[in-house]
Amino acid sequence: MAAMGLERKVKVAEVALRFLVCGLGALAAALVATGSQTRTFFSMERKARYTDMKALVLLVAAYGAAAGYSLLQAARCAAAAMAWGSGGGGVMGSRSRAVAWCVFSCDQAVAYVLMAATAAALQSSQLGKRGQPELQWMAICSLYGAFCRRVGEGLASAVAAGLAAVLLAVVSAFNLFRLYDSAGKSSRSISGAGASNGNGATRGRLAN
Repeated sequence: MAAMGLERKVKVAEVALRFLVCGLGALAAALVATGSQTRTFFSMERKARYTDMKALVLLVAAYGAAAGYSLLQAARCAAAAMAWGSGGGGVMGSRSRAVAWCVFSCDQAVAYVLMAATAAALQSSQLGKRGQPELQWMAICSLYGAFCRRVGEGLASAVAAGLAAVLLAVVSAFNLFRLYDSAGKSSRSISGAGASNGNGATRGRLAN
């Protein structure tokens, strides 16, 4: 009974985390992609966009893809939870393990990609904010303040989504390896029951 309660809590946490990654990932991609600012220098207009920094392009692409992936996986988890709640859960086999391995691998890859994209964007944003005096690179945030603030909001959402993706990778690892633990317990209980039946039959023959 306690194991069933724990499994239900894990499923609820997984669905919540997937929706969280989807929402925050989409928000981060939207904030960064829609941020822009135009300034005029010596009668020439210059517009700052996220496409001016390759790290931000990677961030938008990674979090946009992660949001779509998380939405699909959240729908799958919700359907699986409904089937489990109606009595369809508890069936383990090679198919469920294959699905768990696929989800585990995809969640690990998504977590690594999101953290890498976030780290690259944070590094680029620091260069934009502080510049690099040794290389005579000026800080552009003093010129494009509104654009930098918009990107900063997107990066905050990206960091939160990346951390949620890491937690999700831990949950998917738990979901995978508990299948092997449950299978091991089932095989031990079956072998134990068989041994008990065999001992009982032997005692019966000796009594006769």
